[in-house]
Amino acid sequence: MSSESAFPTNTPSRRPLRVAGVIGLLVALGIVVGGVALRAVDARKLKTWTEAQAIPTVNLIQPMRDPNGPSLQLPGRLEAFTRAPIFAQVSGYLKSWNVDIGAPVKAGQVLAEIETPELDQQLLQARADLQSAQANAVVAGTTAKRWEALSGTDSVAQQDVDQRIADYTAKEAIVAAAKANVDRLVATKAFARIVAPFDGMVTARDTDVGALVNAGSGGVGQELFAVSEVKQLRVYVQVPQNYAPAIHDGTTATLTVPEYADQQFTARVIAAADSVNSSSGTTLVQLLVDNANGKLLPGGFASLKFTLPASADSLRVPASALVFDSRGVVVATLGANGHVLFKQVKIDRDLGDSVEIGSGLAASDRVIDTPPDGLADGDGVQVAPATDRKAAAHG
Repeated sequence: MSSESAFPTNTPSRRPLRVAGVIGLLVALGIVVGGVALRAVDARKLKTWTEAQAIPTVNLIQPMRDPNGPSLQLPGRLEAFTRAPIFAQVSGYLKSWNVDIGAPVKAGQVLAEIETPELDQQLLQARADLQSAQANAVVAGTTAKRWEALSGTDSVAQQDVDQRIADYTAKEAIVAAAKANVDRLVATKAFARIVAPFDGMVTARDTDVGALVNAGSGGVGQELFAVSEVKQLRVYVQVPQNYAPAIHDGTTATLTVPEYADQQFTARVIAAADSVNSSSGTTLVQLLVDNANGKLLPGGFASLKFTLPASADSLRVPASALVFDSRGVVVATLGANGHVLFKQVKIDRDLGDSVEIGSGLAASDRVIDTPPDGLADGDGVQVAPATDRKAAAHG
């Protein structure tokens, strides 16, 4: 018996292997196709996102009109409504003084008295000269009457009569001159009593008992007292030239002083210099403030706040909306077609965090706040949602 007949062979079928291979191939192909498709989708999304990011997102603001107008803060100085430095009109020694600084006085009240021994002697001499002149005039008058009575006779010449009458007239003139000299010295003697020129307060006393007093002012005599009227005070302030037209007679300002930081006083413009100081570029303005309670001190510093009238043409925008380039000052706006349009503007007032635009901008313009760098005319932008704009506005 042969070995082949003893062990018969059965060849296995290859069909299941083929099926399994085909299925594996299809699975692999599906994975490849799915990966390619997913990459294509991601690529499209990335392209769309990149294109979207290339368009800048901006916040829009609307130009505003301020109904109250801007405010102007300026330093000023307080001065007495009326201040009179008191000088002596006669020389001598100060006999006494009756009031000191801070004392209220009435018009005509005696402030001090001066001893005038030299003037007193001049007055005695003048009165003696007057008496002598009057006596001479009486004698000359009697003589003239006698000679005039004899003028109708041949006993005296008419020329002699005329001389006696002329002598009497000259003696009368001497009497008048002597009397005038006495009156002058009496009037001068009255100035030995130094009196207050008006109701007010003594704000300076620069003399004392026994001090030598020289008549006159300036380099001749010294200031003895100063009397000031402080029920009202004048306030002087230097106003910049560009604000001068807005501050005129009747304009009011809020006044504060360092010693009463929590209180406000009202001052009113009563006069302006109507000229500009070439060195400072300002004009001097005078205001009046009531000081019936005496809280404000003449000579002190004050801070004045003016509320200026709102301009009908001015629009207020944040300072962050301004762009400074070769064109000057410009503002980026969003046109009706959704593209950027830069407008050249003129600044009226710089208020710090905002500015007033005088020309170049309309109230209906949509202004781009903080425009991105590189933004140019005609560029497309996308507007941030309202919630984002509110969040940006509140920081």
